[in-house]
Amino acid sequence: MDHDAPQGVRGALPEGLGQAIRRTADDIAAVLDGLADTRGAVPGSEWTVGEAAAHLALANELMADLALGTERPYGDGTPRSLAAANVGSLAVFTERRAAPLAAMITEQAARCADALATAPDGPAPVTPLGPMDRSVLGSYLLTHMLGHGYDLARAVRRPHMVDAERVALCMPFMLAVMPTVADAGAVAGLTARYTIRLRGGGAFGVGLADGAVRVTPRPQDRPDCTILIDPVAFLLIALGRRGPWSAMARGQILATGRKPWLAPRFPSLFTAP
Repeated sequence: MDHDAPQGVRGALPEGLGQAIRRTADDIAAVLDGLADTRGAVPGSEWTVGEAAAHLALANELMADLALGTERPYGDGTPRSLAAANVGSLAVFTERRAAPLAAMITEQAARCADALATAPDGPAPVTPLGPMDRSVLGSYLLTHMLGHGYDLARAVRRPHMVDAERVALCMPFMLAVMPTVADAGAVAGLTARYTIRLRGGGAFGVGLADGAVRVTPRPQDRPDCTILIDPVAFLLIALGRRGPWSAMARGQILATGRKPWLAPRFPSLFTAP
């Protein structure tokens, strides 16, 4: 149980997740610290630094509200609807200064972690990516912060905060959402069994058949392709921040099995959440 849950209360947060949420929010605040001009571009994005930070602040507030049981509709789960919801929220919320946004990011992350530490696990109000339990919602919050925190760190040329320990805490969300974000066109007609092993960590299975995607928390029996991958590379590729070929060139991915050529195709089967 996370250290910040009151004694005798078993909340929805798995061990270490509350600490990782707070630490990541603090790390993002450190990336923004002293930044006088937030109009610089975020690499690979149409947003400025100020817009990306504002989105993070609003998203953390949304997650905290959901953790507390408040209904907050935000798109319908499709990439187009989520993009439209992001545009709409940024049009209304006009704060772009680094210091106030950093404070809001940390405050709302702590508010969410506090709510999850005291609430029993179970279905939360519907999230932007569909229904999920509160324990998965906490993993969602961490994953979302790491993706955008990585972007902000790259934009201002400061160290990012993605590490193997935090990636492990992102996995409940990643496994839960993979069937939802599968690309229907990419998986159509594909029959394959993948096992994904995170170097130094756990493993999971993904089976594809008849356009359906089945994710299991255990490796597949007799997989066609086994992918051994560095945890940080896995998360950055899954979130669309890095391509598989550059990771393979750096020795961060090793593919084995009867059909190892299926490995580079795997990320293209999903739309980054």
